[in-house]
Amino acid sequence: MEFGNRDSGRSTMSQINVTPLVDVMLVLLVIFMVTAPMMQQGVQVNLPKAESKSLAPKEDTLVVSIEKSGKTFINSDAIDTDLLKDKLNSLLAGRAKREVFLKADSSVPYGEVVRVMAQIKAAGVERLGMVTESPQRK
Repeated sequence: MEFGNRDSGRSTMSQINVTPLVDVMLVLLVIFMVTAPMMQQGVQVNLPKAESKSLAPKEDTLVVSIEKSGKTFINSDAIDTDLLKDKLNSLLAGRAKREVFLKADSSVPYGEVVRVMAQIKAAGVERLGMVTESPQRK
């Protein structure tokens, strides 16, 4: 029988096991893929239904919303409609693309929507997008 050092022929393992790291990264990827569509900008309004192709606002895009009560918001910040032009001018000052998305509740009077659109255009916005919902197909 030999009673010497059994590990004398082995060398130290110097590799990192990356399997747990890959598992964690895949779980995080799935979590982000599931939660990303749930994130919304602006204020929740009841949008009118219209047939159109989908436009998803980018993260840095400004969304002007008009609630059922007539309150106006820029993203999620309430603002007086009369001050909308000046506020948009200051927010769009350093941007190359001067575009705004408009979300108006379907029960808001047409005249109020046009008045807000005029304020947006007076601020020098080049592209104004109207946000709608697609109707449910039966």
